[in-house]
Amino acid sequence: MLRLPEELNHASANACLQQLTEGLAAEPAQVVVDAQPLQHFDSTALALLIEFRRACAGAGKVLVVQGLPQRLRDLAALYGVEELILCA
Repeated sequence: MLRLPEELNHASANACLQQLTEGLAAEPAQVVVDAQPLQHFDSTALALLIEFRRACAGAGKVLVVQGLPQRLRDLAALYGVEELILCA
């Protein structure tokens, strides 16, 4: 299982995406990302999850996000992208 950091914003997004992408090859067909550690974030977190979903799809895998904070779920709904982030 891959994990998101406690803080995810514009400044940390590239490093986080790189870390997730590097871990992708070792993951099974259903890639689970634990978002529970995520405490401080902005809309960049949504962009990162959507981009990582594309990377998963490109590798023939499905992204499932576990423990997504309610605030981030609400933000996804506001932007109309909640269907792009499959939550467990």
